[in-house]
Parts: sequence; C-alpha cells; structure tokens
Amino acid sequence: MSTSADFGLVGLGVMGRNFILNVASHGFSTSGLDRDMEKCNALDKEAAAAGYKAKGYATAKDFVNSLKAPRVIMMLVPAGAPVDAVINDLMPHMSPGDLLIDGGNSFYTDTDRREKFCQEKGFRFIGAGVSGGAKGARLGPSIMPGGSPEAYAMVKPMFEACAAKVNGEPCVTYIGPGSAGNYVKMVHNGIEYGLMQLLSEAYDIMKRLLGMSNEEIQSTFTQWNKGKLQSFLVEITSQIFLKKDELTGKDLVDFIQDKGKQKGTGKWTSQNAMDLGVPLLTVDASVSMRVISAYKDDRVQAEKLYPVTTKVQAEKAELLRQLEDALYFSFIISYAQGMSMLAQASVEYKYNLNLAEIAKIWRGGCIIRAVLLEDITQAFKANAGLKNLLLDANFAQKINGVQAAARSIAALSIQNGIPAACLQASISYFDAMRTGRLALNLVQAQRDFFGSHTYERIDKEGTFHTEWE
Repeated sequence: MSTSADFGLVGLGVMGRNFILNVASHGFSTSGLDRDMEKCNALDKEAAAAGYKAKGYATAKDFVNSLKAPRVIMMLVPAGAPVDAVINDLMPHMSPGDLLIDGGNSFYTDTDRREKFCQEKGFRFIGAGVSGGAKGARLGPSIMPGGSPEAYAMVKPMFEACAAKVNGEPCVTYIGPGSAGNYVKMVHNGIEYGLMQLLSEAYDIMKRLLGMSNEEIQSTFTQWNKGKLQSFLVEITSQIFLKKDELTGKDLVDFIQDKGKQKGTGKWTSQNAMDLGVPLLTVDASVSMRVISAYKDDRVQAEKLYPVTTKVQAEKAELLRQLEDALYFSFIISYAQGMSMLAQASVEYKYNLNLAEIAKIWRGGCIIRAVLLEDITQAFKANAGLKNLLLDANFAQKINGVQAAARSIAALSIQNGIPAACLQASISYFDAMRTGRLALNLVQAQRDFFGSHTYERIDKEGTFHTEWE
C-alpha cells in the first residue's frame, strides 16, 4: 500500500470533503477517512475529475498507513464525544511524533484535555478553529491553530496554502499554546451571534416599522454592503431576499420558521465571559433572543394580549440612513466586546494572544469578515496593549459620529414595540463603559445593608461595614 500522502482528513461530509480538496488543489497528496463508503467514493470521483491526489479510505488502519511519517491528520467531525472516538480509533495505528488536529468547534477545555492525553502517548495535538462554512473550506477559510509551535510547524505550509488570502497574506497564524485556537474560534462565533441578531433587528425595523418590501430590503442591504458595513454577513443577508421558494414561487425567507437554533458556541462565549468577569452585553442578548424565539406558542398567544400600533413620523430615507449608522455603531461594539474578552483571556489562560494578528486573519475567509477589521487590525498594531477598542482615538471618532443615530433607532424601536435587544444592549454597554461613576455605589450599600457584605470608600483605603438600621 502506498504511504505517500502528505495530509490526512477524518470526516468526509460536505465540510471535510471541501477542505481536503482545497489542500489537494495546492499540490499536496491527501487521504480521507470516512466509514461511509459513498463519501469515500465521492471524494475519489471529484479528485480524479480535477486531477488532484486524494483518496478515500473506510478503515482507520488503511487510512493511517497511507500517510507519510510523521503523519499529519486533521479531524472535521462534530464536537464532543465524536472527537474522542476518532482519536481512540486512530491511536493504535499511529506512531510517536504524529500530529492530530481537531478542526471542529470543540470547547477549549476539551482541547486542553486532549492535548495532554496525546502528549502522554507521544503524539502532538492541535486545536484549530476553522471558519468559513463549506464554501470557505473549499475556496479558503480563516484558520486559528493553537498548540505548540513545533506542532504548528508540521502543518503550516498546508494551512498557509489553503487559507483565504487578503492582499496576498494568508488568513492563518499561530494563535498560541494549548487551547488558544479553539478559544479564539469560540469568541469569533460569539461575535458572529451578535452581528447576525443585529442584522435581523434591522430587517425587522425595515419590514414591520417602515413597511418595506423584500425587494426594497434586499436593495438596502446590497447598498450598505458597498460602504462601511461591507462584510460577509451583510452580503449574504442581501442575497437571502433574492431566493424564491420552490413550492410557492414566493420569497423563501417569508416561509422560514422564526425559531433560531444554536449549537452552543455563543452560549459558551457568554458563560465564559461571566467566569472571566468580562461584560459581553451584545452577545448575551443575541443568545437570549435565540432562546426566546423557541417560545413560539407563548409569543403568538401574548401577541393577542398586547397589540402594538406602530407610528413613524420621520422620512424613510432619513431613517434608513440612521439605521445604517446604528448598525455600524453596534458592529463596532460587538467587535470591541469580543476583542476585550480575548485580551482578558490571554492573561487569564496565558495564551499570549496577538490581537492584531487575530483581527488580521479574520479579514478574509471567516463568517465575521468585514472591512471594519482592517481598522481593528491597525488599532492593535498601533497599541498592542489596547484593552478595549473604545479606548482607541480613531474608534472614538467613528463612534461619536454614529451614536446619535443608534440612540434614535433604539428609541424608535422601543416606542413601536420592535424588539431590538442587541442594539439596545450595545448602547447600554457603551454608556456604562464611558461612565466614570456608575450607580453601583447604591448596589454596594444594599448588599451591605441586607448581607453585611462590606463596601469600599472613595476617600480612604480598606473595606467597611455599616449598621444601617
């Protein structure tokens, strides 16, 4: 049996098949593993048609034996137990020094556990976040690999070849030790949750408050994607409104159930932010809105009890201009919260993250890619120790130019009963972060009153307790 393949991939579903064909298209010989022989045959057929060196295998032994030593094997399987199952299947056939890469959305503590386990067995392990969906996997994703620098060196040529390119630069970089790669991907997905919900709120305002047709909404998103909101998510949002339903011939978006599903990465981001003590109001709101959306029957019942009468006095063109600015404001706040979380996690978990490099590789390939990330990259290049984008003078200028519009749209949504949780949360985060003295002195007094929890004073050091009654 041939032992010439440079790269192996486990999991030949749509994502896996596209990724292995991407690697093969750059001149690397590849092997794929999947128990489903039909998926193996599909890979063989597509590779042969394109002239690529790629072959599918249905057994772990044949698959591992087809690879050059030291072997480089990537897994693209569902997070959780399936990853551990694959590791256990492969390990009896592997040799010390081989590299295993988890390219799924694994929780970062699972990555730390798996790296330790593999190291004890003499293998190398990398947790690598991969973003871009099936199309990105084939044409160029953004890749976020962690682990040891020595392990990354083994796969670096392949990752740099198949990653998305921006100005000729590959959208991949060594993120940091241990679980750093999967952690950064988790935060990426948290930001993604916020941006998606913000876009749905803008759609809701256009449709229900401004009475715009799907055609008008599509045209608006298309126009926005030519300016400061240019991004992958705005682009695909505009395209959604062009799709017709095969059953009715009408716009498909109107026939999709309004229940937002989730796989957990947004929730993980919110939960871990709480553990770190990092405020993440926009992401928190986006997760909560997906949870609320599941209560369809309750929402339909409540709608009959609490009717809403909408009333708009401003001109549509002016409101759309304000809505664009409100989205831009909220997009900045979403990225600011995510980058702030990464800054704190870098210290807490000793990842030593380079935030400029992370923003840089997010400029292409990934789901949250946006023109705004170029400005974010430059902000962290200029100040590697920047704790929050809100503290950057250039971003302060951008925010000051659009915050009035964000407030106007938020007020309009409240007055007309349009839920805009992420927009309002973004404003609340901004207002809290720019307030030198919050009203939490009263909360501390309350805690000391009922629980003797003590408080600190502004005029002297130490902790104090008062007998309030």
